[in-house]
Amino acid sequence: MAEKQEIPTPYTSMGVIGAGAWGTALAMVTARTATRVLVWSRDSAVADRINSAHENPRYLPSVTLPTSIEATTNLDSATAADALLVVVPAQSVRDILMKFQGLSRAKPIVLCAKGIEKTSGLLLTEVLQEMLPGANGSILSGPSFAGDVAKGLPTAITIAGERRTVARLQATLGSDAFRPYASDDPKGVALAGAAKNVYAIATGIGDGLGLGESARAALLARSFAELMRLGEALGTRRETLMGLSGLGDLMLTATSPTSRNHALGVALGHGASPADLSLNPRPLAEGVDTAPALVKRAHAAGVELPIAESVAAILSGSLEARAAITRLMSRPLTSE
Repeated sequence: MAEKQEIPTPYTSMGVIGAGAWGTALAMVTARTATRVLVWSRDSAVADRINSAHENPRYLPSVTLPTSIEATTNLDSATAADALLVVVPAQSVRDILMKFQGLSRAKPIVLCAKGIEKTSGLLLTEVLQEMLPGANGSILSGPSFAGDVAKGLPTAITIAGERRTVARLQATLGSDAFRPYASDDPKGVALAGAAKNVYAIATGIGDGLGLGESARAALLARSFAELMRLGEALGTRRETLMGLSGLGDLMLTATSPTSRNHALGVALGHGASPADLSLNPRPLAEGVDTAPALVKRAHAAGVELPIAESVAAILSGSLEARAAITRLMSRPLTSE
């Protein structure tokens, strides 16, 4: 007789920590199942607009939010939910987790940012382990633009963590427009989500320099080879990097004109200096801080990342974009 399969129970209430575009889009996804969704915002004007007009025009314009989504500037109110989605920039994750010290270690905490902490070189899952030892942590990542998700366009992502928790998160977030796949390789998902931003800057630089589609394909392939080498050294699974959070997200971020990291690379390829870009308000491009951290982590693991190293050098101002291409193309010939 076949064993009866347990049907996971969705979480009743969800706290979304961060009211940017991605946090707001994930709140909309969660609101399809959870009876209460509470979004935390640092900005009272954003919270007030969500509550009064059911919209977040600053970060996600022209989208009407479900009335079940509430916003607050009180972090304690948001963290009282059954499970938490942490949707703040990668370099702010530690500061937020510091405020979670009093939470039960059983409460699910889902990291939804993509990056490597620049000061420590730690993956975000490792930051969580360091800040909250024994926490019930997961990570959500994959090829997903906030605008597509908010419009209800078909999207598939990966959630990695403890099996039962991930199953409940799948039941809470899953719908006919949003398909979450389960994984038990959080480190692989965290690494892939961080690295793809760096390589999206690289392909953007190539496009900005007018190198052509053949060069873009070569950059993508060799970037993925770098990711695989580092993943192997760090003990991640090849299938994770070849899946949605790795190859899938790399393809989206490194080729789309609406990708913030790709767009930043294009600007660099057109001749803008890193100093010029830092003076202009731009949407967050996580790859800027992640590039040097990724290189530092790779060096510690004894892994060479020529493309990521070139991106980091361009961003630091120590290497010109076209000189970086010449350097890459002049490397000693080898096998794949």
